[in-house]
Amino acid sequence: MSGSPAENIDGFAGIIGSCARMRQLFGLIGKVADTDTTILIQGESGTGKELVARAIHQQGPRRENPFVPVNCGAIPAELLESELFGHEKGAFTHAIRTRIGRFELAHGGTVFLDEISEMSPMLQVKLLRVLQEREFERVGGTQTIKSDFRVVAATNRCLEDEMRQGRFREDLFYRLNVIPVAVPPLRERQADIPLLTEHFIRIFTADKGRKISGISQEAMGHLIRYRWPGNVRELENIIERMVILALAAEITAADLPEKILNSMPTAGAVTEISAQGFYLQRAVADYEKEIIIKALNQVNWVNNQAAKLLNVNRTTLIEKMKRYKLVKPTVSM
Repeated sequence: MSGSPAENIDGFAGIIGSCARMRQLFGLIGKVADTDTTILIQGESGTGKELVARAIHQQGPRRENPFVPVNCGAIPAELLESELFGHEKGAFTHAIRTRIGRFELAHGGTVFLDEISEMSPMLQVKLLRVLQEREFERVGGTQTIKSDFRVVAATNRCLEDEMRQGRFREDLFYRLNVIPVAVPPLRERQADIPLLTEHFIRIFTADKGRKISGISQEAMGHLIRYRWPGNVRELENIIERMVILALAAEITAADLPEKILNSMPTAGAVTEISAQGFYLQRAVADYEKEIIIKALNQVNWVNNQAAKLLNVNRTTLIEKMKRYKLVKPTVSM
């Protein structure tokens, strides 16, 4: 690798994280960055796949040359070919001048093909040739153009499933999947939520001109227990909202959206304990509450039957229901 990895206690090459899963990811980035091997980054939406792609580029020998991102899902299929390969003047209606494509622009650098699973079968064939030969023709042109670039692709889908259903070419998959890089969802890196939260608070307090000193322990506990279906992108948006709307200098549970305050943690969801510590009593209470609600729902909120399911006496169950303020949901007609 050219130079030592840009690593610190809180992250690597601009990616925030210090949990075991992220340290493994940083180690893999360090190993692959110095090669020209094609990389396939896999992860849910909002996990930071483009950040990983940029880190691979920045840590490698091509870092002084362009990093050219292309979102294959955001560009209409009929325009994506011209976007990637360029076109000659007069190649189609409105092609009033020659245009250089992304593969040509990325000469010496890296092309990042995001949402690669959205590429049409026709373009998949053309991409396969580019990966094999590093040469192509512009749309409407006959001259073969050679370009030296590295390809990093990303997807939020399972390409093996796409392959089995005939939507993604098998030969292209194996050409892309030389080194797979998995980016973990936020729910599997809970120990990083305080780091990410503090990072986003710093960014948005400066950007929005607000004076927010931090976040309360209670509010942080809610953030850690939430499942984050939108991953880091959702956390970033929530922190931005709270920085803007916070009622005091410290963000508290009162500033949190209802969906986070009312969310139920999944059993066994804790993957690693944050450096800030873990509230065992609160986590146990949350789990107990979740199990009681499941039992009550299963027997249509008949207390005697729920108590039998839970192997506790009815009085104990009622006491716990009062403690957790559990009441049977009303059915609106």
